[in-house]
Amino acid sequence: MSFRLQPPPVARPNRCQLFGPGSRPAIFEKMAASAADVINLDLEDSVAPDDKAEARKNVIAAIGDVDWGKKTLSVRINGLDSPYWYRDVVDLMEQASERLDQIMIPKVGCAADIYAVDALVSSIEAATGRKKRIAFEVIIESAAGISHVEEIAAASPRLQAMSLGAADFAASMGMQTTGIGGTQDNYYMHRAGQNYWSDPWHWAQAAIVAACRTHGVLPVDGPFGDFSDDEGFLAQARRSATLGMVGKWAIHPKQVALSNSVFTPSEAAVTEAREILAAMEEAKASGQGATVYKGRLVDIASIKQAEVIVKQAEMIAAG
Repeated sequence: MSFRLQPPPVARPNRCQLFGPGSRPAIFEKMAASAADVINLDLEDSVAPDDKAEARKNVIAAIGDVDWGKKTLSVRINGLDSPYWYRDVVDLMEQASERLDQIMIPKVGCAADIYAVDALVSSIEAATGRKKRIAFEVIIESAAGISHVEEIAAASPRLQAMSLGAADFAASMGMQTTGIGGTQDNYYMHRAGQNYWSDPWHWAQAAIVAACRTHGVLPVDGPFGDFSDDEGFLAQARRSATLGMVGKWAIHPKQVALSNSVFTPSEAAVTEAREILAAMEEAKASGQGATVYKGRLVDIASIKQAEVIVKQAEMIAAG
């Protein structure tokens, strides 16, 4: 291992990010009352061009007027290829209350995209004397984004989270699918008369996790479009959690509980992790670097794995 240790990501729950259009202020109170850890008020894809200005006003008002509790409050601005993003940033930074925690930057293709937003945000913070330093989260949604994913993860100390946006990513890659996340009908292997469906997003998710973990950023899975398919959502969420992602988007309120159920360590998992740590403490006390737990070898690497589960459970409980 390199002597330069991986920096830890920000210590906050991020099991579920609930999205809602800025053009629908009537749902903001319900979003605030949800069990989601992160709220994303959207100014981008879910808002029609003619509604952009009004949605921005709605969001700015709601940031200060709605009681968001302890949730991380984030606003997804429009993409840098649009005529809307600069006004999103300027108005949010100059008019919104200090309750705003994050800005989500969509369709990031390179580190320079983050630099552009960072420069504008930093200038406004200095000019207005804002006390809370705004954090960033980004979405990887293109071939360019996944190609430059590590430089993006290292682009700014403001960056706290990174997600995979499956729909735009699929379009950019030329994938023959209209599905948003999950397995795809034609992405399978055939053997001995049986079809086996694999995960077409797996490699991109793994690349995002590696880049995020290298630079202390939270890796988050994006949307699952078919909100009538609970089992499909759970299957993708479990795969993402196994890969090292910390949470998932919810594009429908019913997906919040599903996401939380996957990304909250079970009591059994936490108990086993604590038992592994205790077994290793006993081994170290007797001068051993490894021991046997329930018939399997555990060693120093096992400590690191167990600590991840215990720390996550403690952080969620504290929140």
